[in-house]
Formats: sequence, structure tokens, C-alpha cells
Amino acid sequence: MEKDLIKLSIEHGIAHVCLNRPSKINALSYDMFIAIDKVIKQLASDKRVNAVILSGAEGNFCSGLDVKSVASSPSKAIKLLFKWLPGNANLAQRVSIGWQRLPIPVIAVLEGCCYGGGTQIALGADIRIASAECKLSIMEAKWGLVPDMAGLVALRQIMPKDKALLLTYSADILTAQQALELGMITQISDKPHEAAVALAHKIMCTSPDANAAIKLSINRSWTGSIRSLLARESLSQIRLLMGKNRVIAAIRQTKTPDKSYVSRQSWW
Repeated sequence: MEKDLIKLSIEHGIAHVCLNRPSKINALSYDMFIAIDKVIKQLASDKRVNAVILSGAEGNFCSGLDVKSVASSPSKAIKLLFKWLPGNANLAQRVSIGWQRLPIPVIAVLEGCCYGGGTQIALGADIRIASAECKLSIMEAKWGLVPDMAGLVALRQIMPKDKALLLTYSADILTAQQALELGMITQISDKPHEAAVALAHKIMCTSPDANAAIKLSINRSWTGSIRSLLARESLSQIRLLMGKNRVIAAIRQTKTPDKSYVSRQSWW
């Protein structure tokens, strides 16, 4: 297995996750899928982390699947796609939807190439900040494939169906400005990593429990029924009212603005 395919550092409550295979423009090998999946699981259980910044090494986010690497081993291709039940997420899907399932805000920094599997991973983030030079594409159709890394979970929430179909049919490469107009990215910045850090610090001024509840409620209720939305809002609010961070949030608003939050509740 290649070493240091994912770089992880945690500073002041922010986890910096970097796809680190620059010699291949951070293309996704089987070992890289494994490494991303492990990092997501690690972050899910780390109560020190209140925000995640996801980026790629040396000016590129990810050029997509390393087809040659994966195709050279049929057993690895099978392991990528295998799942016990059809509705479960396999390894290829977990590296995208896994970011949505984290009880932590995730910000993707997109620079250079963000193609195919790279776009699928980026769509798993809550917020995407791109450089003006970034290029994005849902290009699986060029290889005779369907996008199968769970990126469509987010895509159906951020753009009309006809636009999503057009992008996946054509496999067109989009500029950052075009992606912004379609809603694929949140904003464009001359210094996307600095913008992501500033945003992470801003988000961390609010309760980690509230952020976890907001993310859970929005992600699960966005396409769900009104009844499930109402039930989830009520349950989340009860849980928040039982926690220390709700009290701390009130103190921060009225008495001590810099009072530190405690670790998020274990049920998020």
C-alpha cells in the first residue's frame, strides 16, 4: 500500500484532510479509497473535531478514478463495489456519502482538477469553495459508466433534474463560474483554503451539538416527508435542550462570549 495517501492533521478543532497522491493528480487508487474510508470513520468518533476541511495536494483536488490501477486487479474492483444489501453503501460510495453522514460540518476546497470520482467526493461535502481556475466534471459517461459513488445523493438536492441529466450525459468539463451558477459549488475564492479556514472558525462559534443536529435534520429531511421532518426537528430539539452546549450557547450570547463548548453529545 502506498504511504500517506491521506494526510490528516487536527488543529484547534479543525481536521485538515488532504488527498495526497500528487504524482497522479490525486487520482483514486483502491488503497486511496481504503484510506479515505478509514479517515471518515476516525473523524466520526473524534469528539475533538468540530469542522473538517477536505482538500487535495499540490493545487489539484482529484482527477477521478485511477482506472489503470483499479482495472489491473479484478479482485479490487469487486471489493470496491461489493455490498451485503443493495441499499447499503459500498466502499466506492462511502468515500462520498461518508462526509454527509459525519456529525460535523465538512468544507471542501477545490482547486485544479475535480473530475469524475473527485467531483463525487466533493459533492459529499456540506460546502464547496473553489478557486476560479478549478474545473469540474461528472465524466463517468466517457468511460461507459454511470456515476456510482453516491454523488447523486447531493446532486439531486442542489440542481434540477434536467441539469443533472445534461451534465451526466455530456460529461462536459465546467469552469468554476459555470459550476457556481448550477449550484455545484458554494462560492469562488482567490484563496479558497484561507476562506475555508475562516468559515470553519465562524461555524465553530456555534454549538457542535446544534451543528450536528442541523446537518442531520437538513440531510435527512431535504427529500423526506413533512411528517419525518417534523418528528426529527422535535427529537433533535429535545436532545439539544438536555445538553450542556445549549446552556453554554446562551452564556456566550449574554455573559461570556468566549466560553468554550464541551464535546458534542454522543448520540449525534
